[in-house]
Parts: sequence; structure tokens; C-alpha cells
Amino acid sequence: MRLGIIGCGNMGGGMATPLIKSGIELTCFDPSPDNSAKMASLGAVISPSAAALARVCDVIILSLPKAAVVAAVMHEILPDIQSGTIILDTSTSEPETSQALSAKGELHGFAFVDAPVSGGPAAAHAGTMTMLLGGDAAAIATLRPLLNILTAKTVTVGGSGAGHAAKIANNMLCAANLVLVGEALRLGQAAGVRPQDLLEGINAGSGRSGVSEVNFPKWILNEAFDSGFTMGLMRKDVGLALDLAKGSGVALHGFSQIADIWLNTSAEIADSADFNAIVKHTPKAV
Repeated sequence: MRLGIIGCGNMGGGMATPLIKSGIELTCFDPSPDNSAKMASLGAVISPSAAALARVCDVIILSLPKAAVVAAVMHEILPDIQSGTIILDTSTSEPETSQALSAKGELHGFAFVDAPVSGGPAAAHAGTMTMLLGGDAAAIATLRPLLNILTAKTVTVGGSGAGHAAKIANNMLCAANLVLVGEALRLGQAAGVRPQDLLEGINAGSGRSGVSEVNFPKWILNEAFDSGFTMGLMRKDVGLALDLAKGSGVALHGFSQIADIWLNTSAEIADSADFNAIVKHTPKAV
């Protein structure tokens, strides 16, 4: 397997660690000299361009910030993708983008699998990410040895675009739960209950979630706010959820008010801040 990664930031760069440790010869491309230098220090071969990487790799991992960048990179490398190549898109992209690129793959002899990930940079480095897969079953089966290195859990949720639709729905719930658990803790404090004690009670009951069990103990109560995922990225994902709902004709009455908090009323929290910082936003009581 001749493996390449395009996009070597927090997530793509993190994935390089378990891959290289497993003995895979890895080729990387990133426009950032600093990111490229980090990959070289790990032992990766640095490609001069994304197109040059596509000419020598038969599995290409994309780790890019948004759908528009995924589409632009794929347009750039399309003439150089070798027949039989599998593209594994780990970005948080859009279902229609994945579907369009999968259709191009059918015409040009490559497979495009959407595979958004959860767990953050720490899980990427450790090879313990969760990955939601959408696309051709045979291509996913071919990728299984690679997925076993990168992930602790994979879920195949359907055909092309299904992985990204599922990830958007997941991040929508995460965004909502951060706001709601933050409000629950403020309510508990007002009633004289310590946040740690209230969380223990919530996590023993039906109100628990990944946010209450992981985010609050790991990044919020200790005021670390260093998950590696930013407010700007979650705001993008909140917008993706609204766009997907609008395009699908689905009303999100409950989520729309929470989306307004992320997109409009929490402007005092910078896009560069950790996404868990949304809990610092405290609207005035009605």
C-alpha cells in the first residue's frame, strides 16, 4: 500500500504517527512549511505538491478543513489520480460534495470514501479515533488494515455521503449538548449543587452524554480548554447542520435556537478559542 496524506495539520499530522509506527512508508503534502517539517521529522516522505503525491500513492487520505477545500484539492489532483486508487476523506465535509466526487471516481477509475472522524488530535496520534464510513463496500474492505491502525471504532453508515451526513448530525448533537449541559450546571449551582456532584448524578442517569462524560471533566471543569478543536470549526459544523436541514426540507425547531447561540450571540468568544469555551457564554436570564 503506497499511502499518502494531503493536509497535515492537527488531525492529518496526528494520523501520521500511528501509521509510521506501524511501518507504513508515508508520503505527505501540506502547503505549510512548518507542518511539512513536522512530518519529515517523523520519517514521512514530503511531496512537492498534491498532484505529485497522487501520482505515486494508491491510497490517499484527505484531512482538510471544509468541503470547498476538498473539492478544490480533488480538482487539482484529478488528472494525476492513478486507476484503482482509493481516496479516504476524513474531513468534515458535505454529503453532496462526497457524492459528486464519488461519481467522478466511477468515471475515472478511483473510489472516493467519506470517512469523517471523531476524537480530536489526541485520538489521531494514538490511533483511537472513531470513523463514520460512507461509500463502496469493497473499497472499505480493502482499507480495513489501514482503518485498524487509525481507529478504535468504525461504523459504516451507508453509501456515498452517508458518513458526512452522520458526522454533521453527531456534531449538531455535540454543539447542543455543550450548551445544554452548561445551562444544567449553572442551574444546579444556583440551587447549591457543586458542578462535579451534579455531573456525577447526570452521568449516572438518563441525561448523560459524551459531553457530560468526557468534555466537561477533561477540558471544562479544569479550565484546560485545549481539545484541539476550535469554536470556528464547530460554528462551521453548526452551519452545515442548518444547510443540510434546509436542503432536505427538515425543520430543526429545537436546534435552531442553540444554533443562534453558536453563530450569532456568542461573538465575544473568538473563532480561535477552544470549542468547549461556548460554556462561558451566559445569556441574560429572561
